[in-house]
Amino acid sequence: VQLQASGGGLVQSGASLRLSCAASGRTSRTYRMAWFRQAPGKEREFVASVSWSGSTYYADSVKGRFTISSGKGWNTVYVQMNSLKPEDTAVYYCAADGGLSGSSWSPDTYKYWGQGTQVTVSS
Repeated sequence: VQLQASGGGLVQSGASLRLSCAASGRTSRTYRMAWFRQAPGKEREFVASVSWSGSTYYADSVKGRFTISSGKGWNTVYVQMNSLKPEDTAVYYCAADGGLSGSSWSPDTYKYWGQGTQVTVSS
């Protein structure tokens, strides 16, 4: 499975961005996909996940502002990010579990990772 993330950029506080993650390869065994982010000097943290059944989970820090969704057949996963804050600045990564089991919010649950896209929110 190959993942290609896009859509990052530099925006002002309060603005919106939509990130996309294009998946290719053998996605049929993937049960869930997710977005993580990593700010400089910090560990990678969970942002949101979506399962093939449509179940979604969000980090408390983004709940109510971010919305994750998937295209048909796992071809694309999106995260709509509204009311962005400077603390949302990070490199955002999409991930696919590739059939692995585990908690949706743990990076260890995900077998495949995209290359990351930078989101910078200025105050």
